[in-house]
Amino acid sequence: MRTSEVYGREPGTIAAARLLTTAFLARVGERIARPLPQRTIDNARLVVSELVTNAVKYTTGAYGIDLELADGHVLITVWDTSPQAITPMAPDPGRVGQHGMEIVLALYGSFDAVTTPTGKRITVRVDLSAAA
Repeated sequence: MRTSEVYGREPGTIAAARLLTTAFLARVGERIARPLPQRTIDNARLVVSELVTNAVKYTTGAYGIDLELADGHVLITVWDTSPQAITPMAPDPGRVGQHGMEIVLALYGSFDAVTTPTGKRITVRVDLSAAA
């Protein structure tokens, strides 16, 4: 089970990505015959917001989101056209902004970042067995 969307520079794409995620997670709940806990949905939407916000802020081209149910996990992948590597910053409660990847790490412990010939892909794995 998978869904994808590509976005340009138009306003409202961060909200659209969150809505896509919400709808996908509802379908996942139907597929696995149990609704996902609200916390799982909220955390996944937050991660999507952070990753898509980074794509909006730090790239000038198109970007997109791929959501996939695979082996008891939901894979959240956001790709963009910037080849700039992702470097999570150390936690700093005094810093204003730039906490996106810090939030991702706090929620899920890791992410995969791959540089591609056209930019990069960041994938976060949401373990559904932990979402019981």
